[in-house]
Amino acid sequence: MAIKIFGHRSPDTDATASAIVWAWYLSQQGIEATPYVLGVPNTEALFVLKHWGFQVPEILTSVTADDEVVIVDTNNPEELFENINETGVVQIIDHHKLVGGIQTAGPIDITIKPLASTASVMYLMMGVDEVSDLPNEIAGLMLSCIISDTLEFRSPTTTEDDKAMAQHLAHKLEIDINEYATKMFEAKSDISAFSDEELIKMDSKKYEASGFKYRVSVLETTAPNIVLDRKDSILASMEEVKAKEELDDVLLFVVDILQEQATLFVPNDAVKTIAETKFNATVTGDLVVLPGVVSRKKQIIPVL
Repeated sequence: MAIKIFGHRSPDTDATASAIVWAWYLSQQGIEATPYVLGVPNTEALFVLKHWGFQVPEILTSVTADDEVVIVDTNNPEELFENINETGVVQIIDHHKLVGGIQTAGPIDITIKPLASTASVMYLMMGVDEVSDLPNEIAGLMLSCIISDTLEFRSPTTTEDDKAMAQHLAHKLEIDINEYATKMFEAKSDISAFSDEELIKMDSKKYEASGFKYRVSVLETTAPNIVLDRKDSILASMEEVKAKEELDDVLLFVVDILQEQATLFVPNDAVKTIAETKFNATVTGDLVVLPGVVSRKKQIIPVL
């Protein structure tokens, strides 16, 4: 039976493409592996897959005790199947903080590095010489992951290693990073076909902080007004999601990639208090701009 490789729910470019990259890499070692996603990838990820000639991986809806799995781009059981600990988890490749909670019946291969993307971690695991010989389509996926998760090197999660890896891959592919990144971000900004609830959950993770349960959602875009113009209906949907999922609050940050700032939706007094006490913001309405805030991992979750 083939190893099943997948990332977190609400799959973005890194979760989607890294699963494909690692399935390909294992296949080169003679190990049968199949990439999956745990939901419909976002518009940027769909663009990346089409650009490099890949089909969207099959959506995996369940796992069993008979499955061997590799988890990429997360180590948080809250972002995976409820029965993930009943499966045969053989490997985790990630770049997020160690959350804990995943248990295995035997030893496991875990690689977590303080880099901006899972593809960056895979680059290190492969080595420069092997990366230099990658098929262009696999190298293209890896470059896309690094560009996406660093916001073309704007995010504070970016390291000098990430930059060097991206430049090496771009040189190999003979493409201009800025031109390609612009196309990726334009694709990510095309959210007109999504409902308000879909937007809220598109790039969203549940967290528990200081005893409170949150859904923290981030929409990265080069055209924030497309989202902000739907403010009233999105605010109402946020309260509906909060009630439906029995959360303390939903926090929605619309990240303007080009201006390097986030707009936080403020649906109630509790979120207003968070904005004022955690982000030192002055709130006068139901939106507040947070200059310099672009990273959930580095600038939002640690604050909460």
